[in-house]
Amino acid sequence: MGWAFTTGKIKILSDGSPWRPIVHVEDISMAFAQALTAPKAAVHNQAFNVGPEGENYQVRDLAGIVNELLPQATVEYVGKNPDPRNYRVSFEKIHAALPGFQPTWNARLGARQLLEGYRAAGLTAETFQGPSYTRLLHLKALLASGRLDGSLRWNALVAA
Repeated sequence: MGWAFTTGKIKILSDGSPWRPIVHVEDISMAFAQALTAPKAAVHNQAFNVGPEGENYQVRDLAGIVNELLPQATVEYVGKNPDPRNYRVSFEKIHAALPGFQPTWNARLGARQLLEGYRAAGLTAETFQGPSYTRLLHLKALLASGRLDGSLRWNALVAA
């Protein structure tokens, strides 16, 4: 959505076939809150895929959702090979362990929220592609300023 909004291009870095599970941070937060109050036997030493059933998407389908909201954007396949990383997961386990867990978000609602937020903030391509939105660029900026040392630890002398 960020690329589509700021550049008019929906970049797909593969052939679009890889699967990705989608979950909203509010739904993740709700799962944490419910896990904290759940019976210990239901959650102790367990790992859960957090999300609503049906929220596994192929990358090309996510691009389609973005394109529905920004029809003027063009879809560009930058990579031609399939990405070997596939993350199609089941959310059955969390729903069984936490029967009250009822996610409220899906990919379309999340994409719409991002678009509205980007519009409200006046997001530009320069800002989106800069250190505020790109983790690696942010780390490089912190290293260059001396706020992080070579082992990516905060430099106490600069912070003080």
